[in-house]
Amino acid sequence: MQINAKANIARGVKINEGCIIDDDVVIASGVNVGYNVVIRAGVRIGEGSIVCDNVVLGKTPVKAAMSAITQARQELPPLEIGKNVTVGAGCIIYRGATVGDNVFIGDMASIRENVDVGELTIIGRGVAVENKVSIGRKVKIETNAYITALSVIEDYCFIAPEVTFTNDNFLGRTEERKKYFKGVTLRRGARVGANATVLPAVEVGADALIAAGSVVTKDVPERMVVMGNPARIIREAPTEQSIENQVFYDK
Repeated sequence: MQINAKANIARGVKINEGCIIDDDVVIASGVNVGYNVVIRAGVRIGEGSIVCDNVVLGKTPVKAAMSAITQARQELPPLEIGKNVTVGAGCIIYRGATVGDNVFIGDMASIRENVDVGELTIIGRGVAVENKVSIGRKVKIETNAYITALSVIEDYCFIAPEVTFTNDNFLGRTEERKKYFKGVTLRRGARVGANATVLPAVEVGADALIAAGSVVTKDVPERMVVMGNPARIIREAPTEQSIENQVFYDK
C-alpha cells in the first residue's frame, strides 16, 4: 500500500491492501476502498461511497495521434465523486468527470473526462461513456452500451444493453467532418431498446421510444414509437408509460 502523506483522508475510511493514493486526494468519512485501487491526484470522494477492487480514479486522458476529439494537455478540474456512490470492480473514471450522489457504476465501466453524471443514475456493467457527455438524474444505462462523445442524456432516460450512439457521419474521412461532430441527444424520459443504433446529431424527443434493433437516422418526435432500419414512426407511446405516471418520477 502506498498513501501520499498529503492525501486528506477522513477518520473511518477503510483502505485495503495494494492501493496507491496520490497527493491532492480528499476522501470523506465512511468510504470503503477495495484492493489494488489507484487514486490519482485531484480526486474527491464523498462520504459513504464504495470503491471496489482494481479501480482507477482520476486517470488523465492521453491523446492518440489520430484522435479528433480528445484534447491534449488540457487543464482538467478534479474528479468529483458524490456521497454514497458505488464504483464497481475494474472501473476507470477520468479526471474532470463529476459523479452525483447515490450513483451506481457497474463493474468494468469507463467514464471519460468532461462528463457529468446526475444523482441516482445507474451506469451498467461494461458501459463506455466517452468525453464531453452530459447525463441527467435517474437515468439507467444498461450493460455494454456505448455513449459517444458530445452526447446529451436528460433526466429519466432509459438505454438498454448494447445500444450504440455515434457522432461522425463521415466515418473518419476528410477534415471537413470535424465541423460537424455531434453526438445523440435524448430528451427527458426517452427510451432506447436493446441493440439500437442512433446516428450522429439525432435528437430523440421527450418520452419517445426506439424499438430494439432499430437504426435511427433522423429526429424522433416526443412520445412517438419508432421501429426498423431505417426507423419509422409506428404509433404514439402509451400514456401509462409516460414518465410523469411512473412511481419514481419526482419533478
